[in-house]
Amino acid sequence: MAFPYMEAVVGFMILMYIFETYLDKRQHAALKLPTLPKPLEGLISQEKFEKSRAYSLDKSYFHFVHEFVTILMDSAILFYGVLPWFWKKSGEFVVLVGLNAENEILHTLAFLAGVMIWSQITDLPFSLYSTFVIEARHGFNKQTIWLFFRDLFKGICLAVILGPPIVSAIIFIVQKGGPYLAIYLWGFMFVLSIVMMTVYPILIAPLFNKFTPLPEGELRHKIENLASSLKFPLKKLFVVDGSTRSSHSNAYMYGFFKNKRIVLYDTLIQQCKNDEEIVAVIAHELGHWKLNHTMYSFIAVQILTFLQFGGYTLVRNSSDLFQSFGFDTQPVLIGLIIFQHTVIPLQHLVSFALNLVSRSFEFQADGFAKKLGYSSSLRAGLVKLQEENLSAMNTDPWYSAYHYSHPPLVERLAALDEQDKKED
Repeated sequence: MAFPYMEAVVGFMILMYIFETYLDKRQHAALKLPTLPKPLEGLISQEKFEKSRAYSLDKSYFHFVHEFVTILMDSAILFYGVLPWFWKKSGEFVVLVGLNAENEILHTLAFLAGVMIWSQITDLPFSLYSTFVIEARHGFNKQTIWLFFRDLFKGICLAVILGPPIVSAIIFIVQKGGPYLAIYLWGFMFVLSIVMMTVYPILIAPLFNKFTPLPEGELRHKIENLASSLKFPLKKLFVVDGSTRSSHSNAYMYGFFKNKRIVLYDTLIQQCKNDEEIVAVIAHELGHWKLNHTMYSFIAVQILTFLQFGGYTLVRNSSDLFQSFGFDTQPVLIGLIIFQHTVIPLQHLVSFALNLVSRSFEFQADGFAKKLGYSSSLRAGLVKLQEENLSAMNTDPWYSAYHYSHPPLVERLAALDEQDKKED
């Protein structure tokens, strides 16, 4: 008797939903606490705390509903054989428009087009509610409905332009890869990731946001001096108009080798009291670069990608696996989808491990900024970001350990305090 792969996958999905819902309930209870954590007393105003608490609880209630609907749909799609049914219907559509359904690339593209339409329809109500109810209620949403749908349309157009050649290449590689399939797939995805990281900020991101050079002035001078002191090859320093969509704030850097760029959200500049707080945040980001965190993360992703493709090559010809999910044939894309579902247990463990590593990197980057003399400014900047973004003040330790790639503010401030004590 063949192993019931599909039933095992659905069963694990439900078990993980129960486990993660338990963590969500623990976090929800923490969010309902009526007082600030002691380390934040005197740093965060009661007014900001109440606003943060209300915002976090609204998002938590929404999350419960969204996750419940998602697990119902995903389980039903697998359990009731919607995938093989839709694969068959997409083949019939290819024939209907006068094309050859035996061509796996055409069949797969028709299948993906239907999946994209379905996902847009099912996700749209949640996206609209999140943006125009929750985010608007708490003063974050700055989008008009026109801008929302314009962004949505642009995203669909990009998927239509970029998706077919990428999918076609993957199918071709799998069909011709032979014993070195995992290496070829990894090599293709490696090159694709490099190309996308190069192209995205230059050609794609400007389709959604406006990037302008940071004006000459004290702030620009301080950031350039900091970058120069660390030998960071800063080529361009931008401000992005994040305020056209949200009042959330952030900063990031990107680029390869000697062509690095730093981007500040205009909301970050508006919210921080002085330039030193912004420079301290940049010092933290530069700490990631100086300590090679970005390189380590990239290498880890490449290793995991290669291992995944290696696993896929081992099971892609398993007829029992495909039959368990209701397929009589073994399409490349369907094989990838099924494989992703079968390795869900490992994916959760890997995700948890990566979060632990990411959290340690954040502490190290904070320590780096502190060594540069930005201790007090970094504290003030972290508190300001926490306040203005209305981030959760009270967090459950189990929930944050499982979900958060960045440590909660309380832990980051405590780590900075611990470093002060050691130095004293």
